[in-house]
Amino acid sequence: MSDNPLQVDAFRAVDSVDEEKGNGSQLSPSADLSYNDSVVGSKQDDAVHLARAWRKMDYTVLPIVTIIFFLCFLDKGNIGNARIAGLQKDLHMSNYQYSLAITITFLPYIVIELPSNLWLKRIGPNIVLPLMALLWGVATTLQGTVTSYGGLIACRFFIGLFEGMLCGLPPGCMLYLSSFYPRQQLQLRMSIFFAAPTVSGAFSGLLASAILHMEGIGGKRGWAWVFILEGLFTTLFGFFALFVLPRTPSHVRLLTTEEKELVNRVLHDESSYDLSEKDNKVRWKDVWYTLKLPQLWFIGMFGSFFNGASISGLTYFTPSIVASLGYTANRAQLMSVPPFAVAFVLAIASSYFADRYAKRGLVMIIFALLGITGFGIFLGSHHPHARYASLSLILPGTYAIAPPLVTWTANNCHSPYTTRATSIALLAVTTNSGGIFSTWLLGSWSKPPGYTAGAWVLMMFQVGIGLCSAGCWWVLARSNRQKGTRYIM
Repeated sequence: MSDNPLQVDAFRAVDSVDEEKGNGSQLSPSADLSYNDSVVGSKQDDAVHLARAWRKMDYTVLPIVTIIFFLCFLDKGNIGNARIAGLQKDLHMSNYQYSLAITITFLPYIVIELPSNLWLKRIGPNIVLPLMALLWGVATTLQGTVTSYGGLIACRFFIGLFEGMLCGLPPGCMLYLSSFYPRQQLQLRMSIFFAAPTVSGAFSGLLASAILHMEGIGGKRGWAWVFILEGLFTTLFGFFALFVLPRTPSHVRLLTTEEKELVNRVLHDESSYDLSEKDNKVRWKDVWYTLKLPQLWFIGMFGSFFNGASISGLTYFTPSIVASLGYTANRAQLMSVPPFAVAFVLAIASSYFADRYAKRGLVMIIFALLGITGFGIFLGSHHPHARYASLSLILPGTYAIAPPLVTWTANNCHSPYTTRATSIALLAVTTNSGGIFSTWLLGSWSKPPGYTAGAWVLMMFQVGIGLCSAGCWWVLARSNRQKGTRYIM
């Protein structure tokens, strides 16, 4: 039980400052910081000011970063919508060529992921993240002008390059958010952030269904307009974000001086954020130290590969899977929405539980079992309605694992900066490696309408995620018990 009121959750402190419930991750005693005692008031006042400060960041920082991530998945995944709307036929692509076009997106992303994430703090995430959005938005827009397979390959390459250059989008955003929120408040924000892929999956079908009605306008096919309109919006939003995204908590314009002092104090105490310039340096000994952490291998490497394969496969192929059940192209776009909506609701609800009770591993195990159940129904039934219903178990069972997986890694590989940056970057590399595997698994190696081989492999990956989660849980619990560490479970 902690008696430090600065730990009071931001969502509860305003309503009940007297409630000072602790959990497994206590804040360390304040370091010898030269904060102005006249600014830092009573403990109860501090808790109220902290709650207001994080609410302000929830209204400014979090929405912008989440929208950028939403646009990332929308622009990467809309090729799946374009495929069943005629892209593959118009460009005379085989299934092999379609899988290759998706794979090309991942290759530059993986190569520059780790070094770019280590340089993120030198350049400034407030510049890097919007700049990437602007550049890949342009590349997405140009996809709508291609008339050959080679042109599509070039656009997909630059989408992957611009997302990966300088910091890589998902790991850059994760690293950025982990520098604004303490560990125990990070899961819910990460969950909102990682709800973006599920929302994009649902929204992509609705948007594509509407845009396809522009078929023939300007002499372009409907699938071309999907790329053009979605890419233009991303470009404009990236330009807007360049002027409003803050570099650090100290640069959030809505925060008062007192609130900035308090936020920096809490983050410094928890080592989520270093106020000194020394923290900007890349220390290679910290990179090697990170590679020895068992939790990184359990969750950040193996678990993320399994989950990345499942998420990427479903992102790119859910419209095709739904269409294989007998729906027309436009109807399939709409029918892909409900399973993603279910995944979104369950991801947010489970993340609140994981954040409130610090049970990341338990949440991952539960959703791994849910995904296994869904794949079992998909494989065991040949009825289209039953197979469609199984998607409402499969998608939550895969997408809802991502928030606790990433947050668990960030929580327990959080200090110093190089360790946090390395672990998150390696997590992203293995996630995207899984994505490459799944594009071939579902694109060329598994034949519709059964997708039997792909479903079996992804079900085994869900088993692997459950085992990795249980193993990591056991290792961290033993360390906490025997060595007095304070790893979050």
